[in-house]
Amino acid sequence: MFLVLALPVFSQELPSSIKYELELAAIPENSVGIMIGEVNSNLPLLNHNADVAFAPASTMKVLTSYAALELLGPSYTWKTGAYISGKLEDGVLYGDLIIKGSGDPVFSQKELWLFLRQIQDAGVRDIRGNVILDRSVFKIMPFDAAAFDAEPLKPYNAGPDGLLLNEKKIDVRLVPKESENKVDVIFEPRLDGVEITPPLLSNAECGDWKKDIVLQFDDRRANFDGMYSSACQEKNWSIHPYQMSNTRYFESVFSTLWKEAGGRFGGKVIDGILPPDASKLAEWISPELSSVVSTVNKHSNNVMARQLLLSIGHHVYGDHADVSAGIEAIKNWLASKNISSGGLVIENGSGLSRLEKMSPSTMSRILNAAFHSPVMPELMSSFPIAGKDGTMSKRLKEDAIAGKAHIKTGAIDNVRAIAGYVLAKSGRRYFVVCMVNDPNAKFSRNMINEVLNWTYENN
Repeated sequence: MFLVLALPVFSQELPSSIKYELELAAIPENSVGIMIGEVNSNLPLLNHNADVAFAPASTMKVLTSYAALELLGPSYTWKTGAYISGKLEDGVLYGDLIIKGSGDPVFSQKELWLFLRQIQDAGVRDIRGNVILDRSVFKIMPFDAAAFDAEPLKPYNAGPDGLLLNEKKIDVRLVPKESENKVDVIFEPRLDGVEITPPLLSNAECGDWKKDIVLQFDDRRANFDGMYSSACQEKNWSIHPYQMSNTRYFESVFSTLWKEAGGRFGGKVIDGILPPDASKLAEWISPELSSVVSTVNKHSNNVMARQLLLSIGHHVYGDHADVSAGIEAIKNWLASKNISSGGLVIENGSGLSRLEKMSPSTMSRILNAAFHSPVMPELMSSFPIAGKDGTMSKRLKEDAIAGKAHIKTGAIDNVRAIAGYVLAKSGRRYFVVCMVNDPNAKFSRNMINEVLNWTYENN
């Protein structure tokens, strides 16, 4: 058992080097919240606006991933099941294939291909019925991919799904063919039954080429309206086909892979519920949660973080869990640790939100509790390392702190934040939280770097 540290409320003058960087960035002191303290002390080293609730951006993932590691366990896995109803005879299924999702955040085209191989190896080569997708592990809710920033094509704006595939993302390759006066458009994954209308080829200069293309996507068509310059040469574009339903996306990838593996299927892919009399045929097991958390935090994956929140809700409350179930489970878990959730607002658990709020003092209590938790190694190792990897790979590379700080970053418009641990020059370890909410937040990088360097050098 660890003691939850009672962090006293007091104000402390900002170090001059941090004040200097704030002035250069034209950010007022009241737009910044900072909390720094040794992990084994009940006296904060620096407390500045620490009880004010700020938008935390992606540092919210610290809470979501830590809760997932404790509530689900580092070795937790998601299981996607394949079931059959009807009669299977000589490779022909006279009935339906049912695929039941479990909310796996990392179920990709590669995993689906291997899973379909399992199904075919189990004897199914020709499906005469339908393929039924059971995504009831999560409650199906309306989702507006444009709600956050009016950029619904951005992959980070994909919504959660009980049978998420590839994070519902398409990698588009644009290849100009001057000799044929056309542009080839190649999708990965390949989508069966989707007609592609490429952009027209131009010989203009290659500028902001994405702005010259209007992409209109639905269940059966992908129209790239506009011009693409040959001067751009080959380009790659990751998109979220938000106008295509989740069911149709899964169907397109499934149908392509099933046929490529030699299977036959003439029915429909529809949503439904696993029949009680269906027989299990195969099962795909995801990587362990500890591995998934590393991806969530190192690369700040918003779609996977949403899946974690819902998986927490499902683990505690069962099937048809929604976001509110995950939020309630996390707040109850915090209460069990005597960590107040006052001022804490969770919308989706990823930080990709204008509603989510957390104070630096609450974040510091979370970091302190995590440091004394059995899952500390998994959580800390999931944070980007200063100057080495993840979202911190290009920061502080030439500074003495490089390699000695595990820091989760956060950045959305008007928000910059960090939360994590610094191993100081003294050999003592500190938690560090800094949140900036200001129109000039995008200029706060040097100030935040100085917070980290100050912690390392002076403590």
